[in-house]
Amino acid sequence: MRLPRIFTVASFVIGLAALVLQFLLTVPLRLGNGDSLVGAVVYYFSFFTILTNIALVLIYLSELLGADSLGWFRSPVTRGMMAAAITLVMLFYHVVLAGLWAPQGWFKAADVTLHYITPMLYLLWWLFVQPHRRLRFRDIPPMLLPPLLYLAYAMIRGTIVGEYPYPILEAHKLGYPQVALNVLFVLLGLALLCAVAVGTDRLVGRRQAAPAA
Repeated sequence: MRLPRIFTVASFVIGLAALVLQFLLTVPLRLGNGDSLVGAVVYYFSFFTILTNIALVLIYLSELLGADSLGWFRSPVTRGMMAAAITLVMLFYHVVLAGLWAPQGWFKAADVTLHYITPMLYLLWWLFVQPHRRLRFRDIPPMLLPPLLYLAYAMIRGTIVGEYPYPILEAHKLGYPQVALNVLFVLLGLALLCAVAVGTDRLVGRRQAAPAA
């Protein structure tokens, strides 16, 4: 087994294990707080961190299996978008969320893995395992569409159940004008990260194509 495939398998296993661990921690906690099983499962899948890490696992799986059903996850645009999105997850957690709680034990293990280890593994995988020079700056709008859909879902769900996955979205506390401003800043930051991903892809691609001296 060649090194790139070993790296892909290892990243897949670590990402999947972290997601399963977080699920096994989150659902019983929610049930203990009076939530229903369906509500607990929906809550788990309502976090951008979880959804992006699921996407990473499916990208690795698409690389390992080559199944037609996973074709979207083999797209260079999808993989570039996830480089930007998972970087946003890591930076947003570190700057905004990390100081708001102090997880212990297995909660800390899942927290560190999903917010730091899996993002770094994916960025290394994307940079050094994947072919490059496949992205264009015109790909940025499609890259922003899935996060926009997530934000719409998070706000609609929050309006219905009165619970939001992140403090910057808490419209019942902050008001919708402030939330709209917060979302705008996040989208601008993500657009910048997408531009960095495209620029990095083009730069690395030129180096890959350059003849050896």
